[in-house]
Amino acid sequence: MVYFDHGLKGSLRVFFGIIVKIMRIEYGVNMNIRLARPSDATTLLAIYTPYVENTAITFEYEVPTIEDFANRIEKTLEKYPYLVAEEDGLILGYAYASTYYARAAYDWAVELSVYVSQDARGKGVGSKLYDALEDLLNQMGYMHFLACISLPNEASLALHRKRGYQQVAHFPKIGYKLER
Repeated sequence: MVYFDHGLKGSLRVFFGIIVKIMRIEYGVNMNIRLARPSDATTLLAIYTPYVENTAITFEYEVPTIEDFANRIEKTLEKYPYLVAEEDGLILGYAYASTYYARAAYDWAVELSVYVSQDARGKGVGSKLYDALEDLLNQMGYMHFLACISLPNEASLALHRKRGYQQVAHFPKIGYKLER
């Protein structure tokens, strides 16, 4: 597992409720980024399930229930953006921010996560989600974005390096899943 950091300077802190009302970014003719809703849980869970069942990309062992996943979305949206990318009404992936560490000194740092459906990989969906997520977080005043990446995960490493993230830590054998 490695940590990547991208220290961006924040501007003024924007009230999250205002951002929620204006959040809809169009990418190309048919793709847009919008805030997730708890009602998206079934679709987002379908994207997440293969990561849980077949990879060590997430260290979660069991697929959460739809209700638990909807609650996660709702809880995240209380403080942070939770975004989905959709094209022609089909959700292709999602990204969200979460607390990096629960101490006041870390209030301006967030951990980012992104998941893209199997069919949409390699089409720039993750980059577009990160564009919107980083921009929104920057407007909210967050200055440091981190990603915790379990290895091997070349796609995630490439995405983060392309965006200017730098490896700042490496924790070998910190987690164990799927006999790895």
